[in-house]
Amino acid sequence: MTAREDDDWRQRRDDAVAKHAAAVARAREIETTQARKLVTEFVEEARRRLLPPERLMAFAFNGRSHYRTGLHGWYIHPNHSLAIGVDGEFYVLGVPASLRSRLLGARPAPSDPMLVIGRGAKDGESISLRELLHRRLAANTGDA
Repeated sequence: MTAREDDDWRQRRDDAVAKHAAAVARAREIETTQARKLVTEFVEEARRRLLPPERLMAFAFNGRSHYRTGLHGWYIHPNHSLAIGVDGEFYVLGVPASLRSRLLGARPAPSDPMLVIGRGAKDGESISLRELLHRRLAANTGDA
C-alpha cells in the first residue's frame, strides 16, 4: 500500500467513524426527547391523581448506606434506584459513598431519561420506561 493509499484509507475510516458517532448522538437525542415526554406526562398524571410525592433517598453504590437528598418525587423502580422528581426530572439515585453525603445529604444530578431501563445490563433485565411509569401509577390506583 502506498502512502497515498494509506492516507486515503485513514481518511475514509475517520469519516466513517465520525458519521457513526453522529448517528448514535442523533438517535440518543431522539430517545431522550421521547423519554422526557413520557416523564412530563407521568408528572402531570401523578398530580392529576393526587399521587403524593415522597422525600427521595439516594443509596451508595456499595449498597451499605442511604442518604437524604432534599429531592421530592416518585420512585419508579421497585428497588428505589430511579425516580422522577416533582421538578419533572429523571434521577438515578446511586451515588458514591462519602462522609459528606452522610452528614449533609447527597445531591444526585438529573439524568437524561432513557426509553429502556437496563439495556445492555449484565443480568439481562430490561424494562421500558413507559412500563415502569405505568406500574408506578397503577400501584396507587389498584390497576396493577
